[in-house]
Amino acid sequence: MKTIYLAGGCFWGVQSYFKQLEGVVNTEVGYANGDGNTATYENLKNSGHAEAIRIDYDPDLLPLEILLQHYFRIVDPTLKNRQGNDIGPQYRTGIYTVDTSDEAVVQEALVHLQALYTQKIQIETEPLKNYIPAEPYHQDYLDKNPGGYCHIDPSLAQKPLYGTYRFVKPSDEGLKKSLSPLAYQVTRHNATEAPGSSPLNFEDRPGIYVDITTGEPLFSSDHKFDAGCGWPSFTRPLAPDTLAYNEDLSHGMRRVETRSKIGDAHLGHVFEDGPADAGGLRFCINGAALRFIPYEDMDDAGYGDYKHFVTER
Repeated sequence: MKTIYLAGGCFWGVQSYFKQLEGVVNTEVGYANGDGNTATYENLKNSGHAEAIRIDYDPDLLPLEILLQHYFRIVDPTLKNRQGNDIGPQYRTGIYTVDTSDEAVVQEALVHLQALYTQKIQIETEPLKNYIPAEPYHQDYLDKNPGGYCHIDPSLAQKPLYGTYRFVKPSDEGLKKSLSPLAYQVTRHNATEAPGSSPLNFEDRPGIYVDITTGEPLFSSDHKFDAGCGWPSFTRPLAPDTLAYNEDLSHGMRRVETRSKIGDAHLGHVFEDGPADAGGLRFCINGAALRFIPYEDMDDAGYGDYKHFVTER
């Protein structure tokens, strides 16, 4: 379990958004990084505190990089002392850490964020200090008062996340929780599924095939073909920089292993006996290492920006 504190303007909506995310275990609204150890909702302008939310989360299910991408989604990071219609230093944006190892992650995330804007990013980053839980009536306020105002739309939490940190390698412990035993053995321990055992071997709809460990798109249906080998086969990856290649001398053979670059997941092997008119390569991939996203579901699944890789039939 890890904890981080975020200030994003009105804390009602920030709490309502984050409590919906898988991996968030507990949330609490309060006042952070002011001048003293006392603060109330009425005196925030004088105490210097920001409306903030404490988030206790499981980093195996929700890495900090992804958590921060959700935060960037619901704030305007270029505004100083303001979010939505709320104006004042108590409505400033801020990321407050309690674990020094998180500071580098936060700074790297902000570098990526700044690259998306011409205006200066105004998010305050400091170690947490002088945090005070807010009054009980503020806790889970929008659950109690569904019509309450907040500049944040909590329903965004149910929609796919787009952004720089969209594909992040989970921890090994997180993969044990989220993957099937077969998928875990294939991707983490180089196991091979039985030939003909994967439903993806027979999948012929248009769509993309993504790394089951990270969700990163790896292959397009445009390049899939029936190699008769018993495993899903492709003539090329969706993009050249999505795969890594290693020499594999196991089982008395000399082969070239393919792994996903971001997830470092074992996928299968690449051979030089593919269709000559498509380059001559055959990427022989374990179906257990992939998840298929049909073309018609790509928008809802968060992959609409990859539709140009697929020819709709």
